[in-house]
Amino acid sequence: MEKYKNRLLKILDTAPAFKEIMTSGHPLENKRKRIRDFLADRLAFIFSDDPMIEPLEWVVTRDAIGIFLAMLSIRNEKLAGYSLLQYMEDLIHGNNSGSSEKPSPGFFAELEHLLRGIIGKTGIYPVNIPAFVKHEGRKAAKLRSSDLSRMARTAQKFLDRYPSGLDKSVIRRRSINKTRILKHFGATELEWEDWKWHVKHLIKDADTLRALVKLTPEDYQAVKLAREQRIPFGVTPYYLSLMDHEADRARDYAVRAQVIPTLNYVENMIRGKESSEHSMDFMLERDTSPIDGITRRYPMIAILKPVLTCPQICVYCQRNWEIEDVHSSGSILPKDKLDKALEWLSDTPEINEVLITGGDPFLLSNRRIESLLSRLSKIKHIQRIRIGTRTPVTVPQRITESLVRTINRFHVPGKREIILVTHFEHPYEITPQSMAAVQKFRRYGIAVYNQLVYTFYNSRKFEAAALRLKLRLIGVTPYYTFNTKGKDETYEFRVPIARLLQEQKEEVRLLPGTVRTDEIVFNVPGLGKNYLRALQHHNLISILPDGRRVYEFHPWEEKLALADTYVYTDVSIHDYLRRLKAAGEDTSHYRTIWYYY
Repeated sequence: MEKYKNRLLKILDTAPAFKEIMTSGHPLENKRKRIRDFLADRLAFIFSDDPMIEPLEWVVTRDAIGIFLAMLSIRNEKLAGYSLLQYMEDLIHGNNSGSSEKPSPGFFAELEHLLRGIIGKTGIYPVNIPAFVKHEGRKAAKLRSSDLSRMARTAQKFLDRYPSGLDKSVIRRRSINKTRILKHFGATELEWEDWKWHVKHLIKDADTLRALVKLTPEDYQAVKLAREQRIPFGVTPYYLSLMDHEADRARDYAVRAQVIPTLNYVENMIRGKESSEHSMDFMLERDTSPIDGITRRYPMIAILKPVLTCPQICVYCQRNWEIEDVHSSGSILPKDKLDKALEWLSDTPEINEVLITGGDPFLLSNRRIESLLSRLSKIKHIQRIRIGTRTPVTVPQRITESLVRTINRFHVPGKREIILVTHFEHPYEITPQSMAAVQKFRRYGIAVYNQLVYTFYNSRKFEAAALRLKLRLIGVTPYYTFNTKGKDETYEFRVPIARLLQEQKEEVRLLPGTVRTDEIVFNVPGLGKNYLRALQHHNLISILPDGRRVYEFHPWEEKLALADTYVYTDVSIHDYLRRLKAAGEDTSHYRTIWYYY
């Protein structure tokens, strides 16, 4: 462990006073007090207007000090099940009282950046002060305008990296893909426009998939194993046409990642299904379902699940543990259970909004959808009905004029609102067909919103920003950006919370207000959405030896009711940046990520 000790001591050179405390022979609790005093003195010093620290660096220093103080809390150590202070003590003095886990590069990177923040030497800001601050009036305005134009040009260079399904070259490629798929199935253009044909010809096995697009050996093996182990997998012919024929994922990596599982995912799913002790119900819906078919986490809204399958399955699906198969015949909620669910809604006057989801309710026939909306519309206290569907993305042919007219009958301004909530993940999914599907609803005055799941596959600089810009142009309003749920099987999709915060502050902030309308949230199991933008809703309480941060999340009711908090272990920032680098990214563009908490 000597090399780890030396590495730690070198990092502590950043803050000599801190190093002196840690290398002393005093008892640990004495060191804890002395470090707190050091941090308090440091905080008092910067609050006394330290002339050596620029205003924004001052903010970073203040935040870093607060974070380290939180990590020294004995309460937080108990919550995390681990003491950062004890771990550093063991490394320096060769003790074995704490964790025997070896420190990772991610651990050292976190500690170094945190100490740099505490002493006000992060190096994240340019040395030169913007020229416009030295002037006033028109000259200042012109210089400021030049700076803003420079920011916009830099952003545009990133945005231009991400092709859209509306680009002419992409449309041409996909026309060729469609022809190849139609030939394989011996189908016609007319059949292609029929959504039922797509559902009938779902690609469910590795051999058919490989016959239509090139796969890597791992892709093929993962899909084959998934089918053998009855893990849901399926792709609509339409969505398959969005994949480039080559397997290099140069442009379509986000599309492929949506539906083609990794071997790690499949193997974790197998272990989860076989384990009697492990629940795959990550969001604890069993604890928030007062009756079959209903989930309720908030005072005035409930979820109604009339069907538990989709035309195709997203790899990171929240309810993958409930879904039997893609488009399975037994997935529809039985009539007696649906009747009881609707009766429960009728008997719960506090509910004024219902989200119909599943699964994808647009797998139901128009007749069933009309019947369901009709029964809901007769419940007087229901003022708004949301319909959650990904069919505009996976099989836009489902959005027929007859379906839209059916739904529009129940959209009565001033009395009852119908809203469509869909799920575009990447600008490469936006096509002329999906745009036409959205516009059918918009022409009837029905708003369409988007819920983005922020994953590794859409988290590069300005990648999600490119999606938001395109969504607004086709008539979709960005609504929520979800942190990927922390399920074991979807580890490869997960992105550090710091990256979501960085994306909102440094990329989304450059967009017009009409485009940056979504809220970034973390779904707390059993409790609901936690708004990530505000530090009062979560605390960073520790850094583990493997470089992962540990957070404590507060429930949305924190000032309304006494509910428990939730402890979450994030993915490593260091490992995330390493993956980005392997994918060809210049990680210097992400250098500020360490200072988002």
